Amino acid sequence: MASLRSIQSVIPLRKCSNLVRLRPAALGIDIRNYSSRKVSSGEYLHRSVVPTMHYQKSLPRLPIPNIEDTTKRYLAAQRPLLDDDQFRSTEKLVLDFQNGVGKQLNEELVAQDKNNKHTSYISGPWFEMYLSARDPVVLNFNPFMSFNSDPKTEYNDQLLRATNMVCSAVRFMKTLRAELLEPEVFHLNPAKSDTDRFKKFIRWVPSSLSWYGAYLVNAYPLDMSQYFRLFNSTRIPKRGRDELFTDTKGKHLLVMRKGHMYVFDILDKDGNLVKPSEIQSHLKYILSDPTPAPTFPLGVLTSENRDVWAGLRDKLIALGNAEALETVDSAVFCLSLDDESMRDHIHISHNMLHGDAYNRWFDKSFSLILTKDGQAAINFEHSWGDGVAVLRLQNEIFKDTIEQPLVHPGSVAVVDSASAVLRLQFNLDSELENGIKKAKENFDSAVSKLTIDAMEFKKGGKEQLKKSKLSPDAIAQLAFQMGFLRQYGQTVATYESCSTAAFRHGRTETIRPATIHTKKCSHAFVCQPGQHSVEQLKAMLNDCSKYHGQLTKEAAMGQGFDRHLFALRYLSNSKGHALHGLYADPAYAAINHNILSTSTLSSPSVNLGGFAPVVPDGFGIGYGVHDDWIGCNVSSYPTRNVHEFLQCVHKSLEDIFTVLEGKSLS
Repeated sequence: MASLRSIQSVIPLRKCSNLVRLRPAALGIDIRNYSSRKVSSGEYLHRSVVPTMHYQKSLPRLPIPNIEDTTKRYLAAQRPLLDDDQFRSTEKLVLDFQNGVGKQLNEELVAQDKNNKHTSYISGPWFEMYLSARDPVVLNFNPFMSFNSDPKTEYNDQLLRATNMVCSAVRFMKTLRAELLEPEVFHLNPAKSDTDRFKKFIRWVPSSLSWYGAYLVNAYPLDMSQYFRLFNSTRIPKRGRDELFTDTKGKHLLVMRKGHMYVFDILDKDGNLVKPSEIQSHLKYILSDPTPAPTFPLGVLTSENRDVWAGLRDKLIALGNAEALETVDSAVFCLSLDDESMRDHIHISHNMLHGDAYNRWFDKSFSLILTKDGQAAINFEHSWGDGVAVLRLQNEIFKDTIEQPLVHPGSVAVVDSASAVLRLQFNLDSELENGIKKAKENFDSAVSKLTIDAMEFKKGGKEQLKKSKLSPDAIAQLAFQMGFLRQYGQTVATYESCSTAAFRHGRTETIRPATIHTKKCSHAFVCQPGQHSVEQLKAMLNDCSKYHGQLTKEAAMGQGFDRHLFALRYLSNSKGHALHGLYADPAYAAINHNILSTSTLSSPSVNLGGFAPVVPDGFGIGYGVHDDWIGCNVSSYPTRNVHEFLQCVHKSLEDIFTVLEGKSLS
């Protein structure tokens, strides 16, 4: 199970106080071929021998850690962040919590969990946390992942690529709903478990026992309970707490262009994919629509504070727009067709993360964005799940569109798109117009403060680190610690998420990369470069790597401390109890003020991933460790200098690889 985290790919996901990020690779989403039986074209991507949800009933339950283990891990994570006096104060509070209120709360949590065996102890509180957050979803929650370009350049045309991606997304949806999508399984010994022979055997094992059959051959099925929210789903703003809406009867696609909203059916009356040439014709019709952009584009409202947006939505309904809103909410997904071409990776990051808000409906479970020059990305709303499903969707769309495109250069169709495509109209009054105007002002103010920059380190990568028996992810995380120390002279709270999808209704657990080992090593490299031998520095790198590996293994097994302490706090609040002093401790607030929020992403389909910092004085760090290079895509607000930070990270990586080559630091 330690290897659940070994494939390095992560998706940025976040919440208000803690960054929630998905580590799809830790989840077992790798570069493998998911398909069991290829389907040349038509309704399905493939036909899995094993039904999609075959393992779901027998998945193991997410364990609740011992309170003693949780407090021990919490104090270990606090040690590098506190001075001696602060640590003694925190330690006293923690021990009092462990032996008193915490022990009682944990007994209640365990009892509650035993009465809810269909789910996990964290699932309910986690949904509540997301849906109760009042901050706008844009920048605060929604991340993006951009696609690599199609290797056949002629297929990167906006219309052609949009058509093929829509068709592949629908094929994915139909494959999923027909239980023909290959189950998500992490294979530690694929020669035994990822074979037709094993699949033909395991399909006949009852679903209540199937996980155990996979376990016997070192295969670990993963939770897929979130997948049903991928399509026909929207987050609906409500005062105090939003709601998730899903209507699988919807057959139409929502298309946005120049702030206008269009719909047309992509499934026929029998639920089959309409002709790809018809979809292409409808999209061409939309791209050719000369109607000027609306003065008050409704999509901007989805970038507002959730309570403000809830009030304005109520007003929209009162003015007779309920049917149009329901059409938006029940759409299979949202396709945003942008009229702008991208200048570079930084432009792509800004456009796919937030755009101008006119041409987005940020509340849809996911939106597929295509720019004028055929750059493509997914921007997704985060409350419904942790993003595992989104990366799987993106991988499958990319693979399907490059291997089996359904429309080609020169494809034409004679279709009456004018009667098939409906442009939605909304009744607005002065209050709503002012609300849209104010939302746009708030949006512009927020995104104007965001800076994004990127870096590529070309002097080494995964291969050299593995030869040195070091964890590539541990070294990348160490470089961020060194970089921040070099720039600001501090060790600060750092967040890295590890999925617990190996368990039923698992969500995420936190890896805390700032440790006593990284602090010691960072100081040696940054503050005392000439005071240690090469062998001493190598030993410190090894200590960092080993401890990071231990933390990763614990997190993947549900044995971190963050989710446990969160659940205990949630339980205390739900009982109306006064919170224990541990939660009022400045050290608790500080460790949850994640200045370095990090997420690694590596996939054959993904070119770039990004997200905003989770705190005003933080960095949002998307990174990838490749075979022979390391890349970072980092965001910040004005209180931090992202350009200087990346220079410091680059210098740190140079120093690390210099030492690995056996050379001393000058």
